[in-house]
Amino acid sequence: MDKMRPRVVDVKEIEPNRKRGGDLRTLLTPVTVGATSGFMGLAIMRPGERISEHYHPYSEEFVYVVEGRLEVDLDGETFPLRADQGLMIPIDMRHRFRNVGDEEARMVFHLSPLAPKPSLGHVDTEAPAISDDVKAYPLVQEESGRPERPGVLS
Repeated sequence: MDKMRPRVVDVKEIEPNRKRGGDLRTLLTPVTVGATSGFMGLAIMRPGERISEHYHPYSEEFVYVVEGRLEVDLDGETFPLRADQGLMIPIDMRHRFRNVGDEEARMVFHLSPLAPKPSLGHVDTEAPAISDDVKAYPLVQEESGRPERPGVLS
């Protein structure tokens, strides 16, 4: 039996996905690391940005807010979510995230189990939450080793 080799994936290696709002980076996936039970990523949202409403018919979603203040709508009911808080979103529950703070928000997400195929794992329930003038802004490595965003004050 082949043993999986650990692999470190840097957020800068992952192309931003802005199709549904925010800057979504799926870091640890079946493609990037050979994951078989789920995938993990980072959502980065500027003040006022949102990730449009959707649901996952095969997966629970676990989220943990690292920085910032969010609101999450769960089947139409709004809940606050701030740094150092986590949330489990059940299978089939519609959800949408909004950055309601004055600073960038960062949220780690993990979905499990995997859908039978990627195209079945995510169902959009509203139009994307992006505008043409929103572009992913490049990550810059600072001396501490933590990525930072140009023009964003810490």
